[in-house]
Formats: sequence, C-alpha cells, structure tokens
Amino acid sequence: MKPSQTNGGTDGRMTQAERSALSDKRMFDAAVELINERGTQKTTLKEIGERAGYSRGLANYRFGSKDGLMLELFVQFDERWEQHLAAYVQGARGLQAMQQAAESLRDFLKLESGYMRAMYLLWYECLGHETEMRRVLAQHHQEYRQDAQRWIEQGIDCGEVKPDVDAVQFSVQYCAFIFGIVYQWLVNASAIDIDAVFDNYLKNTIAILGNPEHSMENAS
Repeated sequence: MKPSQTNGGTDGRMTQAERSALSDKRMFDAAVELINERGTQKTTLKEIGERAGYSRGLANYRFGSKDGLMLELFVQFDERWEQHLAAYVQGARGLQAMQQAAESLRDFLKLESGYMRAMYLLWYECLGHETEMRRVLAQHHQEYRQDAQRWIEQGIDCGEVKPDVDAVQFSVQYCAFIFGIVYQWLVNASAIDIDAVFDNYLKNTIAILGNPEHSMENAS
C-alpha cells in the first residue's frame, strides 16, 4: 500500500481523512464569512462550497442540507470553545473557576469575534421555530448554567461563598451577563470597554458572593 494510505502521508501527500478535514474546515470558514455578510437565510450550500474553493455540490454531498452544515458548524464552534475554556479553568474550583471562566470568554471573544458573531446570528434565527439547532442550543445553555451552579456550590462547600447564596439563580444571572455582554459587544464593540466590563463584573460579583467569615479566617 502507498505510504499516504498507511502512515498519515509520509510521502508528502494527505490522506483521505486529512483532505476531508481540510475541506470541512474551509467550508466552515466560508460559512462563517457568508453568514456575517448576509445572514443564514441568504447563505446557500452552493455558495459555501464555491467560497471554500470546491465544487458547488460538495457541501450538499458532505452535510446533506444547510441545516446539517449549520448544526455541524455549531458543534465545531462549541468544541473550540470547550477547549479554550478548559485551558483556563483546569483544576480551578469555586470563585476561582468562575473568574477564570469569565476571563476565558473575554479572550475568546477577542480571538474569535467573527465566529462568535456568526453563531449569534445563527442562534437568534433559530428561535422562530422548533429545530434541531434550537434543541441542541437549549441543551448547551443548560450545561453552561450547570457549570456556574457547580462553581458556586463548590464555593459554599469550602466556605468562600456565603451559605445563603442561591446557586441555581446565580447560574441564570451569570449566563445572562455572559450572553448579554457578548451581544452588546458584537453590536457595537467600540461602545464597550470589554476588559473594564469584565473586571468590574468580577469584582462586584465576588464582593457580593464572598463570605466575610471565610475572609477573616484566611486573614488570621
């Protein structure tokens, strides 16, 4: 067998899997560009394939439908976000995890603003009717709230967060801030000092949640 078929292309040629992964990436990048230019409704599979540099039928062949491609685009986005978040939060618990998660989002927004804007367009346009995208998005929102709830519960358990804080309600408020500030920044980034907003939010939130008794114990 040829080397490219057995060992990842040691003869300089890509394997079929590598070619497929590359074409998928190019089509996802093309989809992000087109969604940002004209929205999801006016973006077609034909245009995505052509913008990516392939035949007009490749996107349809690979994903079956525009909904299929958009759903996979969301999955790819979420994987990138999860990897980014894990690099910031790894090993952290309680308020430290909450703080590092917020900082990771701030930096991700700067690094992936085009991708984030495309996702917001996609998410908002899926709200008008029941779709698989809306179902998956609801599931991910639940997971985001569960993360925030877990961080507060960890903080309560170790004594750094006030014992009467409602972790469930905080998780909803935390996600409301996260999604809301991203939306405002995408609408008009020049109107918001994103670093100052996050710094102020974290400072105020930690002050509200923090258990003064725990602080005094640590000081002594």
